[in-house]
Amino acid sequence: MNLVPEVVAIEPELRRWRRHLHAHPETAFEERATAAFVAERLAAIGLDVHTGLAGTGVVGVLKGGRSNDAIGLRADLDALHIHEKSGVPHVSRHEGRMHACGHDGHTTMLLGAAQALSQRRRIDGTAYFIFQPAEENEGGGRVMVEEGLFDRFPMRAVYGLHNWPSRPAGTFAMRAGPLMGAFDIFEIVATGKGAHAAMAYQGKDPMMFAAHAIAALQTIVSRNLHPLAAGVVTVTQVHAGDTWNVIPGEVVLRGTVRSFDPAVQDLIERRMRGIVDGIAATFEMTATLRYERRYPATVNSATETAVAAAAAETIVGRTNVDTEPMPEMGSEDFAFMLQAKPGCYVWMGARRDEDTPGLHNPRYDFNDDTLAIGASYWVALAERELAMR
Repeated sequence: MNLVPEVVAIEPELRRWRRHLHAHPETAFEERATAAFVAERLAAIGLDVHTGLAGTGVVGVLKGGRSNDAIGLRADLDALHIHEKSGVPHVSRHEGRMHACGHDGHTTMLLGAAQALSQRRRIDGTAYFIFQPAEENEGGGRVMVEEGLFDRFPMRAVYGLHNWPSRPAGTFAMRAGPLMGAFDIFEIVATGKGAHAAMAYQGKDPMMFAAHAIAALQTIVSRNLHPLAAGVVTVTQVHAGDTWNVIPGEVVLRGTVRSFDPAVQDLIERRMRGIVDGIAATFEMTATLRYERRYPATVNSATETAVAAAAAETIVGRTNVDTEPMPEMGSEDFAFMLQAKPGCYVWMGARRDEDTPGLHNPRYDFNDDTLAIGASYWVALAERELAMR
């Protein structure tokens, strides 16, 4: 391990910051206290601070040397609507909200890197520290781009990082090309005719639609995609009926679709519409499909991925950097930034032991032993990309 000395020196402070943020989680577009915490520390470091982008977003600006070159480093601010059961002393003080994905750690690591880079003064160019709201489900990254992030803060490339509890602490993983999946959602509403459950012949039972539709939707991937193409169709909600002896008049199905390729997205949506219409016709009822494309796939560019890998290697060593991990179907709205600029999103190992809870688990707590690793990675990356000549 080759940690940056200026980061190691402030590691106790990083732990205090992270635990404060963990105890005071705020969800999408409500991160006002979190944003104020970030802005105050960036200002104390001596950076130019810009607030208000996407409502609660914060951007810190650190300039060095004479170069016009610039890169962006991004962390996410928001927590989740989860009731925490971690039992840690710094447990959430906001009922029903918790940092179950480690954004408190992401924010802290980027703050630590900003402080270390400001002290070291070894960059020739501009580093933008991007603190983004609403990564969880609400597309804060898209909003920042739409509100002019890259116009106000022109940069050549942009980088992101996420802790990964399934990988050992002290490791990194990244790959050129798709790393994480596109996130689509769907809602199907089938309308039949309600009836007494003992007199089903008098109605048009939407529960029959639901039973056949859930099974048929699974054939889209298994019978329409090439075996080496990737796609997931999952029904996660079924809503219908209120009592034992009444056939409801309507059923609602909701779920998610994941893929890496826009062509696969198109195929899945097209087949889904055909299945919904066909099953509705079979049972003589009507059905509608609302299909929404939330996040695109997270796709890393080759040049920036090589830079990220080299930076990680300087911190944890070559054998601890995986440049060919299997992609995951989880999604990330950093994808919107990667659609606008080349860049790389990396996974930082965070596993403590075999019992380490996964992301979005009510028992999850960010591994503070990785704070200095992540902050050192950011420093190494910025100094590599904006090297003094």
